[in-house]
Formats: sequence, structure tokens, C-alpha cells
Amino acid sequence: MDNENIQTVQEAASVQKKAKSKRQLKKEEKERLSKFHVSSWEIITHYFKYTDAEKKHYKYILGRRVGEKVWPVFRFLILFGLAFVVVYPILYMISCAVRPQTEMSDPSIMWIPKTFTWSNLEETWVAIDYPKLVWDTVTVNVVCSIIQVLTCSIVGYGFARFKFKGKGFMFAIVIMQIIVPTQVILIPQYMQFRYFDPLGICSLITGAPINLADSPMALYMMAFFCNGIRAGLFIFLFRQFFRGLPKELEDAAYLDGCGPFETFVRIMVPNASNSFLTVFIFSVVWYWNDSYVSGMFFTKSNTVALMVSNLYQTISAYYSPTGTPTGIASDWLVWIESGCLLSILPILVMYIFLQKNFVEGIERSGIVG
Repeated sequence: MDNENIQTVQEAASVQKKAKSKRQLKKEEKERLSKFHVSSWEIITHYFKYTDAEKKHYKYILGRRVGEKVWPVFRFLILFGLAFVVVYPILYMISCAVRPQTEMSDPSIMWIPKTFTWSNLEETWVAIDYPKLVWDTVTVNVVCSIIQVLTCSIVGYGFARFKFKGKGFMFAIVIMQIIVPTQVILIPQYMQFRYFDPLGICSLITGAPINLADSPMALYMMAFFCNGIRAGLFIFLFRQFFRGLPKELEDAAYLDGCGPFETFVRIMVPNASNSFLTVFIFSVVWYWNDSYVSGMFFTKSNTVALMVSNLYQTISAYYSPTGTPTGIASDWLVWIESGCLLSILPILVMYIFLQKNFVEGIERSGIVG
């Protein structure tokens, strides 16, 4: 028992000694700083008394001190401004969606309504047939995204790991896909699928070309042949990522008897899971928000983006007794904002669940560095 007490006393003394030494070191550091520290006010008042070397030194010290104080303020203002630009439309959308139409003309209401109501969302849900609309969008856009991720990953892997004739020329075509606007090639694409007849095979079998312009098959084929929305960018991202993986992984797989495709499936794909997820999210968002390409191939509002572009006509025609649009857009603003909120809801939910993997995929992809 005495030995335990002695050990306890020794440990307490050791801790006290360490604490004392830390206090002593802090005291000595404080004395040193007070002895050699020159305040900013002293630098300004005595600036013209210094030599040229001292002026250069103290000017650098003063600049660093001012930067340390001013930069956090500018950083806050920049981040606050960017956040306001991004968040403001969403806050306004939510505010309009949950208020009655009578309060839209009330000047005393800025952000928070006097009365909250869910009837706008419920009525808009019925007016646009939201469940069917989302299902049609998923069957077109999400399927295109899945196809595009698979094909672009294979093409990107080929550009990253294999040498073949015409590689530079073909990769230049990929870069052109990124540079050339969609509007330049959209009409030839439409004509190709409106009168679809590769090598005259369709005319030989059916007697006439096939019309694929008003079916999802046109977008499926464009995604399959790496010519979908932003396909060139996705090929470039996969190429950058696969180039960063160690060559030894493939060499080990080849020694084990794997071929190029088996190596890609069993070795490269598991290591690139975050990049696959990142490209998939980008593709889904761009397809989800696209109304230009989809509007060229579809004559009806089959997707969320096309519905949003014609939301005023859809809402006003649904609530008009005659079945035709009446009034101006501001008369239906609460329902229009409700429709916009419903249109982005699936994307927000997807991003909330996949945010961590999405950020990791961006860090490891070719977007940064």
C-alpha cells in the first residue's frame, strides 16, 4: 500500500513538474515576444526613421498582419455572396409554394407567409401527374445516364491504357465533343433518327426508313455510342482517372490470366467506383435538366425538364374552366413555383444520400489537377 502511495505521489509530482515547465515556457515565449515584438502602430509612426533594409522588413511584416485581418472578411463576403446567389432562388421557391395565392400581392410579406398551406403542392402534383412524370423521366434520363456511364468508361479506359493507330485523332474528336455546342449538330442528329436507315438495311427490310424521333430509343442510341449529353467530358474524366491508377495492377491481372476486358471489369471498375458515381450524378443532373435535346426528339412533355418549360401552360390549362390558358404567369405563380420545387426534389434527395461519395469522386477524378 505504501509503495502505491509513493508511486502516486511521484506521478503527481511529475505531472506538476511538466505543467510548471509548460507555464515557464509560455512565460518565456511571452517575454521574448514582448521584447522583440513591434506593434503595427510603431511601424507606421517610425517608418521614415528606419534604414532601407528595416523598411523592407517591416513593410513585409505589416503587409502580413493586414492580410491576416482583412482576408477573413473578404472570404466571408465572397462565400456569403455565392451562397446567397445559390440559395436565394430555392428560398423564394419554397416561400411561394407554401403560401396562398391571395398573399402573393400582399406587400407586407417578404419571405415568411402569414398562412402556410400544402394545397399548392397537392394540386400541382395532380395537375402535372407527378408520379407518371417522374417515372417517364427515370425511364428516359436515368437509363441514358447508366448506358452513357458504361460506354464512356470503356472508351476512357481505352484512351488511357492502350496504344493504337489514330488514337490522337480520335481523342481530338472527343475534345471537339466538349468544345462544339450541341445546337450545331442537333439538326443532323434529328434527321438521322427521323429517317433512321443505317446502310439502307431498314429500307431493305421494311421498305422505308424507321422514325425514331419521338421515342426514347434515339436518346438510348446516342448514349450507347458515346454521343449523348456531355459524353465527351465524361470520356475525358474517365481517361484522367484511369491514367492515375498504377500500371502494376494491370500487369498483375495479366499474369493471372485476365484479358483486357476482364481486367477492366474485375480490377479497374472496383478501384474507380467513386469516379463512376461522380460521372453518373453529373449525367443524371444534366439529362434531368435538359429540355433542348429532349424537346427536339419528343413532341409531348414526357420529362421533368419539358414539363418545367411548359409549366405555365400546363397549370393554367388545368385550372381554367375552358381548358385553355388564361391570365398571366403571375396569376399562377404559387403553382408554378410548386411545380419547380417538385421538379428538383428527386435530384436533391439523390444528392443528400450520395454527397460523401460524390465529393470523394470529384477529388480523385480529373476535375482537379
